Amino acid sequence: MNIIEAIKERRSVRSFNGEGLSASQKTELKKAIGESYSPFGGKLTIRLKEFDMKEGYKPSTYGTIKGAGDFFLLGIGSDEASALTTGFQFEQVVLKAWQMGLGSCWIAATFKGSDFDRDETWHDGEELKIICPVGVAIKPTIKEKLTRLTLGSKNRKPFDELFFAGDFNHPFTTENKFAEALDMLRLAPSSTNSQPWRALVEGDTVHFYYKPKSKYSVLDCGIGIYHFYATEKFYGHDGNFVKCEYMPTPPDDWKYLISFKAC
Repeated sequence: MNIIEAIKERRSVRSFNGEGLSASQKTELKKAIGESYSPFGGKLTIRLKEFDMKEGYKPSTYGTIKGAGDFFLLGIGSDEASALTTGFQFEQVVLKAWQMGLGSCWIAATFKGSDFDRDETWHDGEELKIICPVGVAIKPTIKEKLTRLTLGSKNRKPFDELFFAGDFNHPFTTENKFAEALDMLRLAPSSTNSQPWRALVEGDTVHFYYKPKSKYSVLDCGIGIYHFYATEKFYGHDGNFVKCEYMPTPPDDWKYLISFKAC
């Protein structure tokens, strides 16, 4: 399974088979953590840890997590760069897990932090903000299916609401060379499916903005921007992220994040 297939197929998993990860799976996931990277700076530490769920660890989001014993723990800084890096860098690990046949689910703020933080020491300025169960998926529970249906987790906004070309008065067309990369961004998961990302294409440059929806909007954009970057890289298209000093003024309350300049 290549990265494009993984982006298209991956879904959040909340029901697992109850069997822990094998030693080889743990080794491969820890390797993925070590190889993950971000160009945005900030503070992020990713750990993989096994828990005995019988002792009272009961994370929940969109319904209770069932059958999980292995979790990623993310210690994150409090600034914007850390949030952007977290989405961009940890999504690499999430997609690698999917390519290995393992499911996962980002969980923020809806878990017992004191339990999962037990005996953990984080670098200065970091704190546990995200956990993520990982393991072999089983058939979703009825509650999980109903919740996903209610949230519209599979629904994505159309191109012309998210992406623009030249200026903010001209919706982006799928004939543009960045079309597939932006479509992979469009498919990214986000908190409560809020889809905060926006983009303006000017020639060989893509400017990324976000529409604030929650305190996780920047992190969500990091996930989407990684999808964009991984797609460009998959097709051999080089480019760099830059922070532009003078930006086209966006509508409403959109905020500028970063730009990608193709080489």
